[in-house]
Amino acid sequence: MKFIVLAGGSGTRLWPYSRKNFPKQFLKFSFIDNYSFFQKTIKRLSRFANLEFLIVTGENYKFYIIEQLKEVFDRKIKYHFILEPTSRNTAPAIALALKYALERLNENDIFFVFPSDHLVEQEKEFLKYINLAKDIANKGYIVTFGIKPTKPEIGYGYIKIKNQQSTLFYPVEKFVEKPNYQEAKEYISQDCYFWNSGIFAFKADTVVEEFKKYIPEIGEIFNKSYEEVLNSFQDLPEISFDYAIMEKTDKAVVVPLPIFWSDIGSWESLYEVLRKDKNKNVIIGKTEQIETKRSFIFGGKRLIATVGVKDLIVVDTEDALLIAKKGESQKVKEIVKNLLEKSASETLEHTTNYRPWGYFTVLEKGVRYKIKRITVNPGARLSLQMHHHRSEHWIVVKGTAKVKIADKEVFVHENESIYVPKSTLHRLENPGKIPLEIIEVQVGEYIEEDDIKRFNDDWGRQNL
Repeated sequence: MKFIVLAGGSGTRLWPYSRKNFPKQFLKFSFIDNYSFFQKTIKRLSRFANLEFLIVTGENYKFYIIEQLKEVFDRKIKYHFILEPTSRNTAPAIALALKYALERLNENDIFFVFPSDHLVEQEKEFLKYINLAKDIANKGYIVTFGIKPTKPEIGYGYIKIKNQQSTLFYPVEKFVEKPNYQEAKEYISQDCYFWNSGIFAFKADTVVEEFKKYIPEIGEIFNKSYEEVLNSFQDLPEISFDYAIMEKTDKAVVVPLPIFWSDIGSWESLYEVLRKDKNKNVIIGKTEQIETKRSFIFGGKRLIATVGVKDLIVVDTEDALLIAKKGESQKVKEIVKNLLEKSASETLEHTTNYRPWGYFTVLEKGVRYKIKRITVNPGARLSLQMHHHRSEHWIVVKGTAKVKIADKEVFVHENESIYVPKSTLHRLENPGKIPLEIIEVQVGEYIEEDDIKRFNDDWGRQNL
């Protein structure tokens, strides 16, 4: 078996906690546990011996994945990166992974496709159904798991099954996109409807044949080299695997999955899985409530106080605050779309940004200046770089910094500082055994992150 893990989504419906450059699959909700959804996915599947993962993602997310794998595994996990040149939805992503496996690994195996941002309980039971799906896929079917609906959810797609052919799996009659509330109520009253989990199992040659039959624009990639596919990837249709294949093929079957599952696709769905207080509230963070009921309040550093409110969602981060009526949080995606059209930075990154060498937090930003707190991991270093429009002043608050400025290399210790002029080649490194923390003060006519020219980088990154 080969497991394709889709880890390139943007998770816009969990904004403002999820951002384009640090999306939902990498988020850690400490009130659930200490693992991200991506880490949970890999841990869940790593119970299978001698397993290889094909991780489909974007270049910007590659380093998050490397670091998150290091955090949870003390043994080497065998994985391959399938880096999408651009996001084109799940059908091109799955096809690209198959093309890689067929050409680079010479594999024509049973493949599973898993989203990396779902919550699954009863994991041992789940793994039994993976083995069942493997056997069914080996007969030439394209298998998907169906979840029995527990409520009229409008954020999920649905699958209607045909008459029973066996006690283990059912042929698909049709797929139904996200319904309205009345339609969802009707679906859950019938035994023939399931939530669409987005998990698939199939033989490689089965799906290649279906791509060529139903969507030849994608099917033709299997006649090209992998490098040729990468170069023309942006020309592929932006379409989901459901639309491209599952809704058209006569080989689609559903295996009912009798476990708890959620794609945590909205703040409501997160509210549903969390423990409630006596007023049916989910309260996280620094808060105070009076006569507040059936609400989800997710606070950060600031105190959130509510009086006499019901059925609200409140999510506070350092640079954005979301207030929504319960039942309406699917529309958060529209907020993000509007903000993207205005090039709002709040949709792209948090005030804390993660990098391969560590992370930085923007403490304050004004006209012609920005103040950051930078943490560099032990033994790590930033790229050799320069900035044309800003100078930087570094103050070490913890650890020891090794600093290269032009041809000069010095060590800077706690409570010492150093100045980096504009247009000067420089590099920051942590040679010590503990995290290096510095305060950086940028001053200049342009202080955005894309004012950077890299000359050498340990992670092969190009200029932002």
